[in-house]
Amino acid sequence: MKRRRPLGLLLLGICLTVGCAEGHLYPVQGPFSSQSPSPVFTAKMHGGFHSGNISAVLASGEKATGRWEWTQTESPSAENSPAKIPEVESLASVWDTVYGQDFYVSHVLGTKPFARAVVTGDHGTILHMEMYRPVGEGGEVPVNFRGVARDNKNNIYKVVF
Repeated sequence: MKRRRPLGLLLLGICLTVGCAEGHLYPVQGPFSSQSPSPVFTAKMHGGFHSGNISAVLASGEKATGRWEWTQTESPSAENSPAKIPEVESLASVWDTVYGQDFYVSHVLGTKPFARAVVTGDHGTILHMEMYRPVGEGGEVPVNFRGVARDNKNNIYKVVF
């Protein structure tokens, strides 16, 4: 009997091991989203199967770096758990802000692969990110990463890799 590995993890691992994944952060709420035209920020993920580095170029050329790692999703009620690590915040409500009501519970909660990152900029911006790689409709082929981010300057972003 053959052992099967999830195709999405295999493809993601190959992509991240060989090079990097490039993506964008699109402001959807907050000061950046009210600018016309709304700015789009670039990001790159580097790494392997379990974790890696992430970098972004934010407003005014601010360079931000951090680490991403595979983790587990949690229920929205876990946000108030006393055992919660302070620097890792759940973005369950941000998913619903970006993608629509109940999106987190319907599409993200319990999915694998799921990644979190904290990215710190050289001008003081702190960006909390969550991403997952959904399986394509009607099959096992993964589509691009979907994600969200919130910074310490009241901006919420749609993240796409």
